Amino acid sequence: MAEFGELTLGGISFGMIYAAIGLALVLIWRATRILNYAQGGMAVLTTYIALTVINHTGSYWAGFAAALAAGLVLGAVIERLVIRPVENKPPLNAVIVTIGLLTLLEGLAGIIYGGQFRSFPAAFSITGLRAGSVALGISSNDVFVAVAVLVAALALAVVFRYTSAGLRLRAAAFNAQVARLLGVRVGQMLTLGWALAGLIGALAGVLVSPSTFLYPNSMDSIFVLGFTAAVIGGLDSPVGAVAGGLILGVVLNYVGGYLGADLVPLFGLAALTAVLMTRPSGLFAATSTRQV
Repeated sequence: MAEFGELTLGGISFGMIYAAIGLALVLIWRATRILNYAQGGMAVLTTYIALTVINHTGSYWAGFAAALAAGLVLGAVIERLVIRPVENKPPLNAVIVTIGLLTLLEGLAGIIYGGQFRSFPAAFSITGLRAGSVALGISSNDVFVAVAVLVAALALAVVFRYTSAGLRLRAAAFNAQVARLLGVRVGQMLTLGWALAGLIGALAGVLVSPSTFLYPNSMDSIFVLGFTAAVIGGLDSPVGAVAGGLILGVVLNYVGGYLGADLVPLFGLAALTAVLMTRPSGLFAATSTRQV
């Protein structure tokens, strides 16, 4: 029973990382109907920037802030210069562009920072917490990871529901032509959506890197699981992305704990395949129509 509790809590921590990547994908999908396969490359590059700032300043929080700012700017620049020319083109164009962008970003990271594995510092202690004599299977840093992603998700929910910018974002995503007639600057809203997605992706990169080594391709497997989380929850549902990430993180931690770590990637792909075959709109999609 103690092992089950440890695996559950550990799975929640990893699940929140998958949820963050899923949220970034959902933000872009809702706004442009584009799946951003370059999200992992964007997260890697911003995490390298964070590590550079940390090494130069000795402050984790300076690096943390630099990563978020870099993600915000990178997302906006990519939308303006790379994505906008293909937004109204056939869907395959955008797929090819984002895959090419992934290769470019990871290649740039390798050229600038090298291909060696680097350790990334954690915000808080990675020593396991205990409740009396019982090990909880999580650390203070794991708690920080879960709280940080949850706060980001709640902040996005508040922005989308209760602010004028959020209303304009939703209008642009729902029907761009009607939004333009109502005075919404759709282009600016799409740029804002990509910028927010870049910020959330940067957050995921900084939070997951203490648990893995940082190298140019280090986010590839995390991206696949984040994409799986988004598909499980429904690509139109930010709440579903968080729920899907939590479900996936807990289930995969059970698999790793009881069946062996080698089976985790296999079960992740199996979960993605099963959802796509049985409910491609996502487990948390109420209908097959678009929800905004």
